[in-house]
Amino acid sequence: MIINSARFEISNPSVDSCPGGCRHEYAFIGRSNVGKSSLINSLTGRPGLAKTSSTPGKTMLINHFLVNDSWFIVDLPGYGYARRDKASRERLEAMIKDYILRRPQMTNLFLLIDSRHEPQRIDLEFMQWLGENEIPFSIVFTKMDKQGPVAGKQKVARYLEKLLEQWEELPPVFTTSSETGQGREEILDYIDQLNRLPLG
Repeated sequence: MIINSARFEISNPSVDSCPGGCRHEYAFIGRSNVGKSSLINSLTGRPGLAKTSSTPGKTMLINHFLVNDSWFIVDLPGYGYARRDKASRERLEAMIKDYILRRPQMTNLFLLIDSRHEPQRIDLEFMQWLGENEIPFSIVFTKMDKQGPVAGKQKVARYLEKLLEQWEELPPVFTTSSETGQGREEILDYIDQLNRLPLG
């Protein structure tokens, strides 16, 4: 897929304020500092589209980016940021889950995992929740360039082995690097396939 245009559309504090219409939406989520904004910028080819920060937990709203005037990338807040107070964490969690459960335009949720880390309980529990609620999602391993190619493949393989202890079948899996562009075409091709399907 060729990206001809990508622009920020709107930020919202709740699913009820999200754009109307029947465009496909692809939401991106992950723990704080997983490289979400960098991946969105890499996918769209617009380096400053999603604001990146060295400070985790900056995204606090549901952010819509219109791509090729036909479909949306949705940047959701990161979860599991320990420095937020309990009330803020609970409010963000409710907003995220409300969007995921109630947004019919959401065609797929891309769950980002830092490829350098061992499986984290918070991610595994979130995947379990997605499965229980029959949410279509894909796993995106980020920052593959931060380790050697052999080490990266081994880490991903061990992670998937861990998942297969609980899952009979795994969702689509992508390995990416925002620095090198690894995985970009594969994700865009997958989105292109899903865009051809009717919503719902």
